[in-house]
Order: sequence, then structure tokens, then C-alpha cells
Amino acid sequence: MGKTSNINLSMLCDFYELTMGNGYLESGLGERITYFDVFFRTVPDNGGFAIAAGLEQVAEYIKDLHFDDRDIEYLRSKNLFSEKYLDYLKNFKFTGDVWAIPEGTPIFPREPILTVRAPAIQAQLLETYVLLALNHQSLIATKSNRIVRAARGRAVLEFGSRRAQGVDGAVTGARAAFIGGCAGTACAVSDEVYGVPAAGTMAHAWVQMFDSEYDAFAAYCKTYPTNAVLLVDTYNSLKSGVPNAIKAFNDILKPLGIKKCGIRFDSGDMAYLTRKARQMLDDAGWTECKITVSNALDERLITDLFIQGAQIDSFGVGERLITARSEPVFGGVYKLAAVEDADGKVIPKIKISENVGKITNPGFKRVYRFYDKESGMAEADYICLADEVVDDSQPIVICDPEARWKSKFMDSYTARELQVPVFKNGELVYDLPSLSDIKEYCAKQIGTLWPEVLRFDNPHNYYVDLSESLMELKDDMLNNASGRSSR
Repeated sequence: MGKTSNINLSMLCDFYELTMGNGYLESGLGERITYFDVFFRTVPDNGGFAIAAGLEQVAEYIKDLHFDDRDIEYLRSKNLFSEKYLDYLKNFKFTGDVWAIPEGTPIFPREPILTVRAPAIQAQLLETYVLLALNHQSLIATKSNRIVRAARGRAVLEFGSRRAQGVDGAVTGARAAFIGGCAGTACAVSDEVYGVPAAGTMAHAWVQMFDSEYDAFAAYCKTYPTNAVLLVDTYNSLKSGVPNAIKAFNDILKPLGIKKCGIRFDSGDMAYLTRKARQMLDDAGWTECKITVSNALDERLITDLFIQGAQIDSFGVGERLITARSEPVFGGVYKLAAVEDADGKVIPKIKISENVGKITNPGFKRVYRFYDKESGMAEADYICLADEVVDDSQPIVICDPEARWKSKFMDSYTARELQVPVFKNGELVYDLPSLSDIKEYCAKQIGTLWPEVLRFDNPHNYYVDLSESLMELKDDMLNNASGRSSR
């Protein structure tokens, strides 16, 4: 890892966050309380929803946010920052509040995933790492879930470390993939650090090391008789690979009474090869032998394999998962939504753009999810101002924000506030759940989404509506192009 192995992640920030912090202090705004929202604008792959992930890493980062002597000396060497500001950073401690949607929750465009309330300098310094962690892991969790759903209940293992974008891309990527539904990973350190189950057997080099393919298979079965998964495509999958695997199973495993075993294909026409291999294995009496396939798979290819009658029990998915190759950017942003005046009054702020999609929702807000009482299914999300009270005993009309003439009337629903307190006055107040609990929670929450939202092509546009008060505030501020509330 070289020079990056001992870096202070507090310095993993855009340089303008440091220059603005110095400017805030010099302008007397350093302690002004600000509210920042993290949200995203579009779902990757034109999907119906995304999955929140990365909050644990954000919490750990905030807990450890500090600047050591080496950092201070580096900043001093830039000849840009006042000694007053450097002294502020040397004694830095986060004192703000953070609310966030829990990891594993399905999320939708334009709703606050995470909200920071903190003095301006503190809030600004969080921006880069918060976005890095949430953008990356939400992207991979979302992509992995698409692949897992395409697999129709078959296990999916994350195999992408060697093609990931850097160390953290591999390690936390495997964590995010597990949240999204993967059964495990090939990345050993993700198991060691995060408890993502690591699995793996052999590469082609194992087979090539022996004098014959059969010798390689027999040696592996002797060494790992209870976990014998043999890679059968080193030479010729159907003429030698599968027959030699069957012979090794017969010679080594059968006398031990072991029926659990497997073969893996890493190349070739997977639909054809797996159909033929299944027939060969069954004819030889190895009906419990599982077939795994790998090699540049994604949800589209997996779907096509099943259409073609492939006989596959599990998948190893690498580069197209760990890099989210089809759309490798999760466009989360960190935008100022409000500030407090000297009396503690919340003053909303808005960003206006000729690009309508970049106009922000002003003010300190809450996000609710409405579930139908009878079916338990998620029907809509509702963004309102923080001081509004949502009474789910009262009927409500929810509109499609993209086409407000489209609406749904709800009179039997349960409202659940999505964001939970994570930090209060700089102290972590959220019990970070175990990774397995996050994965289980994610699966349950996705189970509340209608199939129309889950489909890969042209998914239903899930409603995320603004309250009437928030919509009026936004309209007022748009009409008053100064960016200040007219109230």
C-alpha cells in the first residue's frame, strides 16, 4: 500500500473544503450552524431504486476526525492558512448532529439519505469522505442486488478484488455486495475485517501445476474432500474436464461417502456447457454435484443464461459487479439546505440552476415512507419540513413529482420516518448493526417493493413527493431568485 498505508483520512478531502473553512473562520462564519443534505438524482442502470450503504464507514470516520502534527505542517507549508485556523484544526472535534437512512434501505432520487447539522467548518470538512463512502457502497450494493435478483435464488459470490478500483474498492466493495445480497466474497480481508464470508477453491494454475488434469483434481479432492469444487475448463471442458472431475469424485470422494462436491466453468458457452455437464454428472450418479459459473457476468447475462436453459447452481461475479461497469458512478451530492441565525431560527437555502434536476429542496427536512396497512407494501416516500407532523390516521394525496397531475389517494397507511439519529452533539448515538443484520434487513425492505419497481427495464416510477409546505417554500424561493426565503 506504500505511502497511503498510514494516511490520516481526515485529510481525504477536497482542498476547497480547507480553504473555505479558513475563509469561514476569517469571515466570522466558522461557528454558524448549517444543514447539509446528501441525496442523489438518478438510479444507476435506469433502475427503480437504489440501496443505502456505507453509513458505518461514515460513522467511524467522524468519530476519528482529527488533524495531526504532520497534517498541520503540510497545511502551513501551503502559505494559505492563518495560524488561527491551523490551531482550530489542531484542536478539532466534531460537535454536530447527523441523521441518516440506515444501511440496506431502498432509497430514491432527491430524498435526503444523510443530513448534517454542524458549525460551518465542521460540516464542510465532512463532504468528500461522506460522499466517497456513501456513493461507492450504495453503488455496489445496488448493482449486486440487481445481479442477485437475476440469479433467481442461486447463490452469488463476489469475485472482483483483482479488478476493483483500488484497495478500498475491493474491501468495502465486498462489504457492500454482501449487503446487496451476495452470499460471500473471494476477498479474504473483507472476511477478516467485516465478516463477509470468504470462499474459493482453485485457479487454472492449480490444474497446470500437475502432470495431468486428473492428478490435479484427485490431489484437490484428497486435500479438501468436504469442499471439492473443481475448475473444469483449463483444457477441454466436456472432453476432459468434466470426465476427469467425475473420475476424481468416484476415486476419492465416493469411498468416503461424500456426495457434496462441485465443478466450475470460467469460460465458454455457459448455457451449452452447463446443460451438457448436468447430464454427464447425473448419468454418473453425481446428482448432488453443484455447477458454478464465473467470467464477466452481470444481471443481463445471467437472465439470458436462464432463458437458454442453463443448469447453474451458483455464480461468481467479478468485474462487472465490483466496478458496477454498466454505470460506475453513483451521483450523490452534498448540498447546503439551511443555516441558523443568531437566535437559532432555521433559514432555508436553495441552489437554483437552469438544469431543473439540479435545483435543491430547501430547509431542514424529514423523510417518511408510507406503507399500505393491508399489504405492507411501500407505496410512496414523503419529504416534509422538520417541524411538520405526519399523522397517518389522516388521508393524504401523494403526487408524482415528475408529473404532478398523477397522484394516489391514501387513507389506510403506516408512516415510518426513514432517517435515524446517528450523532448528537458530536457523540455517536446509533448502535451500528452487524453486517448480517444489515443484509437481512435489506432483503426484508426490498420485499416491501412492488414487482413493478423491481423490474430491470422501465421500472415503475416510485413516488417521492414533497409536502405542501415544503413545495410552497421551494416555489417562493424559486420566484425570489436571490436564493433567500421571502418569508
